[in-house]
Amino acid sequence: IFLESLLDAVGISGFAFVLIFAAAFLGALVQGSIGFGLNLIVVPVIALFRPEALPGAAIVLALPMTLGSAAREWAHVDQSALLWATLGRLPGIGIGIWIVTVLDAEALALAIGATVIFAVVISLASPTIQITRSSQAAAGFMGGVMGTSSSIGGPPLALLYQHSAGPVIRSTLGAAFLIGTALSLIALLAAGEIGRLHWQLGFALVPGVLLGLWASRHLHGWLDRGWIRPCVLILCGVAGLAVVVGGLIKL
Repeated sequence: IFLESLLDAVGISGFAFVLIFAAAFLGALVQGSIGFGLNLIVVPVIALFRPEALPGAAIVLALPMTLGSAAREWAHVDQSALLWATLGRLPGIGIGIWIVTVLDAEALALAIGATVIFAVVISLASPTIQITRSSQAAAGFMGGVMGTSSSIGGPPLALLYQHSAGPVIRSTLGAAFLIGTALSLIALLAAGEIGRLHWQLGFALVPGVLLGLWASRHLHGWLDRGWIRPCVLILCGVAGLAVVVGGLIKL
């Protein structure tokens, strides 16, 4: 009875909810393993069945995911990233809100996606990416724009930390995304872009996220033996393509 009431409230079928729930589980499994990826996987599935729930539901859903990722390996967090990525994210959130409320976002989505793909290609040829205050702020800015306007804000910071150890990537991205997600949520609330639909669908998917986060710990040992950077680059490339395709479809 409760599930039927929930499905009626959010306006989706039981089949659609199962698919979205499975995507939330898989996305949390990926993000819990390499530091990002939840919204990359769950957002397209939500968009398929209930596009009106975006970006709000995905941002609500990301809160327990980022909190769990940060808390699990907190000792490895790069503290400087929390300050500078957050400072960079603030103006990015402002632009993201402007995109959501005023600007036609499709053309910008194409530009953002193409930029991410270009960064992946450059990263493949580059042995290192300098982690500085400026690069942390720049990654935070791009993540703020992308995360607030499209719900997919992980690639910039993930690319910056791609050469770091697994625990550093996962915990630093988790902590930075927790702060950034909370700021994006507050901004969307202030702009009137978060409603009952977003809260209901987001909270309904939290169990799937928690299960995926729990299961991801079993992949850490394998990924931390040299596989985390290739996974980061592949997923960033997929994220860029997803944003580009989404923009093309909506044009």
